Amino acid sequence: MRPVLVLASASPRRHELLGWLVADWVTDTSAVDERPLPQETAADLVRRLAIAKAREVESRRRRDWVLGADTVVEIDGEVLGKPVDDADATAMLGRLAGREHRVSTGFALLAPGGALSAAEVVVTRVRFRPLAAGAIAAYVASGEPEGKAGGYAIQGRGAALIERIDGSLTNVIGLPLVEVGLALRQAGLLDR
Repeated sequence: MRPVLVLASASPRRHELLGWLVADWVTDTSAVDERPLPQETAADLVRRLAIAKAREVESRRRRDWVLGADTVVEIDGEVLGKPVDDADATAMLGRLAGREHRVSTGFALLAPGGALSAAEVVVTRVRFRPLAAGAIAAYVASGEPEGKAGGYAIQGRGAALIERIDGSLTNVIGLPLVEVGLALRQAGLLDR
């Protein structure tokens, strides 16, 4: 059997983004614990998790290429994961309001047999516009913050929260397409 590309992610956003690059791929979700280690930086965390997710799926798919990824929001040296509830989302958004933060996505591509073909961390700076409490409450009530690193989705209603972005938009969504495309091309998995 010919090796296939496997995305080790359940993220609908990553599914959509990868589909912009390649036509043929499959999904096999990993079950890696995403909690940061003590004193772990955002870059170290997303790199470690991307590799761990890819390795966990590769253990079941030894003959295939496996792509793992992880995205976090970081402000003041603290990693903001996915909000646990509306109050957590409100606190995150209040902290981001009127300020710049960094979005880091790590990705790892494993070759058939498990060799690490590529591993990279891409960082994008994002600045929120100032937000009134009512604007934050309305956004949280929309349900969009659920399951999103930092409590917002730049590809949805969250775009209205953004004043400026410096770097890759697709990185903020969850998969830096320029860098992933280059890794796939170097692996012979992408023609364009």
